[in-house]
Amino acid sequence: MPIKTFKPYTQSRRQMSVSDFSDITKTEPEKSLVRIVKKKSGRNNTGRIMVRFRGGGHKRFYRVIDFKRDKFNIPAEVIAIEYDPNRSSRIALLQYQDGEKRYIIQPVGVNVGDSLMSGPDAEIRPGNSLPLTNIPVGTFMHNLELAVGKGGQLVRSAGAAAQLLAKEGDYARVRMPSGEIRFIRVNCHATIGQVGNLDHENITMGSAGRNRHMGKKPHVRGTAMNSVDHPHGGGRGKSKGNNQPRSPWNQPAKGFKTRSKKVWDWVIVSHRNKAKK
Repeated sequence: MPIKTFKPYTQSRRQMSVSDFSDITKTEPEKSLVRIVKKKSGRNNTGRIMVRFRGGGHKRFYRVIDFKRDKFNIPAEVIAIEYDPNRSSRIALLQYQDGEKRYIIQPVGVNVGDSLMSGPDAEIRPGNSLPLTNIPVGTFMHNLELAVGKGGQLVRSAGAAAQLLAKEGDYARVRMPSGEIRFIRVNCHATIGQVGNLDHENITMGSAGRNRHMGKKPHVRGTAMNSVDHPHGGGRGKSKGNNQPRSPWNQPAKGFKTRSKKVWDWVIVSHRNKAKK
């Protein structure tokens, strides 16, 4: 998927780059797999803002993605590659032999006309879904389950891939895209291959207006606020006082460990920060 740039007839166009969408084969979504989702703009059920700097943006339909891949041992043909405004990756429309259609995340190398299957007896090829116990060590994969039958929750964004390092009894060691190594049960399912749309990370927004079109509002600095709104606010000029870097709720922002010991902490073999050193 090449990246498209523009002649610099404005300052924002000079920096902007977009996908050329040459990999898209179908422009309209499958109506049976589309749902209407009301925007929340970062607010909870009482109307209070829980996530700041969200709101506006273009209207979107939600495409129902089959993260579970629970239609075992039934071949499916890829009939279309589509754009999904709700995620960074492309989605592939599958049609099973019994006529049912489902969306999945498109892996690298999966194109229209390919035949895919899920289940313990599926081949080791991109797009097929298998339990970790049936996947060879060293294989790259995505759409990993954390709980059996719950559906893939990990490694779903464009270009992401996890690697199966080892199998030890009921658990497998998996290296995540962040570098973290953790245990996952061997009877959890994963999809073979790397998530497609690899050039997504090379796209440059180029303008603030394009961010607003995506539903992202300006992220305001704490030092630009009043003291009632942020610990860094107030004072004369560009001053945050003698306060150390903190969040709006006065939580130290640099070097302060906030992760508490949980019952499932043992599943993490190597933390991402240590793995990258």
